[in-house]
Amino acid sequence: MTATPMTTPVTTPAPAGAAAPDATGGASRWRRTRGWALGALALGLALGAAIWTTGGGQEYSGPLDPGNPGPEGAQALARVLDDEGVDVSVVRSAAELEETRVARRTTVVVTSTHYLSPGMLERLRDHAAPGRLVLVDPPYPLVQEIDRDQTTMPVSADEVDAACDRPLAGIALEGLSIEVDDATAYVGTGCFPAGGGSVAVADRDADVVLFGAGQALSNDQVLRADNAAVALRLLGNDRRLVWYVPDPTDADADEAVTLESLLPDWIGPALWMVALAGIGLVLWRFRRLGPLSTEPLPVVVRAVETTRSRGRMYRKSRDRAHAAQGLRSATCAALAARLRLDRGADAHTVAEAAARHLGRPVGEIDALLLGDHQPPPATDQELIRLAQGLTRLRREVRRG
Repeated sequence: MTATPMTTPVTTPAPAGAAAPDATGGASRWRRTRGWALGALALGLALGAAIWTTGGGQEYSGPLDPGNPGPEGAQALARVLDDEGVDVSVVRSAAELEETRVARRTTVVVTSTHYLSPGMLERLRDHAAPGRLVLVDPPYPLVQEIDRDQTTMPVSADEVDAACDRPLAGIALEGLSIEVDDATAYVGTGCFPAGGGSVAVADRDADVVLFGAGQALSNDQVLRADNAAVALRLLGNDRRLVWYVPDPTDADADEAVTLESLLPDWIGPALWMVALAGIGLVLWRFRRLGPLSTEPLPVVVRAVETTRSRGRMYRKSRDRAHAAQGLRSATCAALAARLRLDRGADAHTVAEAAARHLGRPVGEIDALLLGDHQPPPATDQELIRLAQGLTRLRREVRRG
């Protein structure tokens, strides 16, 4: 038997310094993605720096909000009260207010009182009964819920002195004055008389204070006159201040503001009267439609008949000059459209373009289209020759 020799594959060693294929592919992929990775890292660092510099805090923009640093906010007053040693607690929901304890030496102030519903007001008065309740700029419906004999009057409070007969709910305001752009006065004995009422009054039980000069608490008007002193005495008379900013969602489901609740009671009967009056007007002015009537249509005249009729009129009047001008104008318009010129191009511009297109002298085509220094056609034969020349020019441009 003859043994078959075994062959061993020979492996050629890789040249020195050559990288493995997978290593080369990984390096190229890293170079491609390196820019995106660095960009994402820079964006993350920028977002983190922005969050860290802002402190993650939330700013509020509502009027007389203790967290609003804008002109209409009351952040300055809240910070001054806190610096003066008053324990200021800001609550922004009815549930949070229910969890906040109100003791004897506690003042509860409510801004954004237009969000208070009757049910919310009743619960608020019960919860704040151990202390003092201050309502800032309460609207008329809310004032009526407190006292049916009470009303509101818009006044201008420019440098109004206190003129208090006695301390307002235990708060001494005598000798001070307020100055705001607009205010509301309430009927009854109180402080800062204006417009037949007083800007600050207390109810019969002296547990609710109505303060109609809310602008005196704002950041941009707190330093006018004695506004700052009035605000500090009104809200800082006790050791603790609960600042309640109502939310529209605090109202009960049956007290939520709807379109029907905003409409007056007489709107329903009034709408019914308008509907009945409209129906009566329709019945009064109603007319029955009669049978359809036919009318003769205008006579339809074909375009070729109109052209022939106009030609006969020109021939009968022997106005060959007018007819020649009409032929030249029609030819210029057709050539301008064919040569892609502006619709308002003059005859000389059309002649130059046609001469370039056909390779003919400009003067020859200019004389045909303009007819300068030439008398108008004197006979029908001359008019026919002009029409034939213009037709020939249009045909040459179309074929060129």
